[in-house]
Amino acid sequence: MSGSELVSIALPVRNGAERLEPVVTSVLAQDHENLELVISDNASTDGTEELCRELAARDGRIVYHRHPRNVGLLNNFIHAARISRGAFVRWIGDDDRLDPACLSRAMEVFAADERLILVTTQVAYTGPDGVTRTAAYDGTALCSGDPVQRFREWLRLLNESPLLMDPLYGLLRRAPATLIPRRNMLHEDETFAAKLALAGPWGHVPEVLAHRNTRVERITKVARRLDVPSWQSRLSNTLQLRELLRWVGDAEQVPGLTQVQRRRARAAVLHMYARRQRRTVTRRSRKLWSMVRPV
Repeated sequence: MSGSELVSIALPVRNGAERLEPVVTSVLAQDHENLELVISDNASTDGTEELCRELAARDGRIVYHRHPRNVGLLNNFIHAARISRGAFVRWIGDDDRLDPACLSRAMEVFAADERLILVTTQVAYTGPDGVTRTAAYDGTALCSGDPVQRFREWLRLLNESPLLMDPLYGLLRRAPATLIPRRNMLHEDETFAAKLALAGPWGHVPEVLAHRNTRVERITKVARRLDVPSWQSRLSNTLQLRELLRWVGDAEQVPGLTQVQRRRARAAVLHMYARRQRRTVTRRSRKLWSMVRPV
């Protein structure tokens, strides 16, 4: 593998005219020169189309595609990666930013281990309060040759700090990543990452090379944004449990696992779910107590 390998950046967007240009600038400034930026416009109704066509006219590395109608957030993400041409692909949000060495450092890790299907980096997250936060991941389990060990480690991280790992915004081998079916649901990004953990080992660059803006939203609002039925917001953890159990039990989707490994994987899912449910009950109990306790 050499530095001349084509890397694709997939940028799904809808109505992002006011925030898009700095993202594009950070992608085109990568020191890995052989790249393409694929912008998938989900039927924007603002000035996104005009801006993207202008940017593409300025730089031949930009590929612009526009959906004539709204296909949904997840479908636009999937489409942006599937129409890319690189053997490696990385999604980027329409208000995110990459440091210039983000792709080259990830490609170095791929070059050192041909088993890897994903390389993540440390990410800095800036919240609505303007405060930037990050956390360092120093584990090795996600690089294991044992798919269940990787799977268990990712599920463990789901109950730790969300700052530790962001696999959806890592650099992926495009072929295996785009072959994994995805279901439009709450916690879909976590579920997709769990499927990736079973598919192959991950590498990690313990340096802040990517920057993301975050916002806190009620789960009902997230459901509306994803076009998910509102009732699923009340059962999101249970539906995620069902999807993960279905996946680890599917011999066609996850071939090669022994029955012992499948039992270990199911146990890991149940353990993750139990921890998450305990945390939810504790949080609700504290909220209820704060409402009823005497002043």
